[in-house]
Amino acid sequence: MVELPFRDRAHAGRSLGTELATRELGTNVIVLALPRGGVAVGAEVAEKLNAPLDVVVVRKLGVPWQPELAMGAIAGGTRVLDYQVIRELGITDEEIEAVVAREAQEMERRAALYRSDLPAPNLRGRTVVLVDDGLATGSTMVAAARRVRSFHPQKLIIAVPVGSAQACSRMKKEADECVCLAVPEPFFAVGEWYTDFRQVTDAEVRQMLKRSHSPAVSVS
Repeated sequence: MVELPFRDRAHAGRSLGTELATRELGTNVIVLALPRGGVAVGAEVAEKLNAPLDVVVVRKLGVPWQPELAMGAIAGGTRVLDYQVIRELGITDEEIEAVVAREAQEMERRAALYRSDLPAPNLRGRTVVLVDDGLATGSTMVAAARRVRSFHPQKLIIAVPVGSAQACSRMKKEADECVCLAVPEPFFAVGEWYTDFRQVTDAEVRQMLKRSHSPAVSVS
């Protein structure tokens, strides 16, 4: 039984890593985390699994006049759109492309910052554990999972400390396995299940990746 709230992302990551360590993951494991908050969780998971840590840079596509509301997400060349939201709000193709262009630019900036000019990891035939600090709607995780799938891993596991029932159920269609430590109800936001949910900075992401088992690179 997981006690909520988690103290912070490190606490959540240790709890998640402990659970994953009980499973037969094999020896060719890599942990991929979604920046920025997911890296703080992923760093602890990677340490528990004695695996390298890396990142998948994903950007939410916010509704133009309500950016906090997601209408999709992008990861590298992978794009996921929520057509129900787009239809209901009457968002035009031009508005979508404007948001995509802006977020793609930010995605590239972060990828360059985290990559440090090193090549992307070879995921073919590996067990990939894809980590974030939580799942609300799951849009960004879907984009990340589909991007990772395009690199032909042997197995893809989506793992989060906490998530909504709807999002965790959705992830089962995107991965070989989905691990959600806690699925509390009602679920309004990821941050409500953490005592300390402060924003993680780019500098902290780079530092955590530097401390990991391998140099920081980015799947982008």
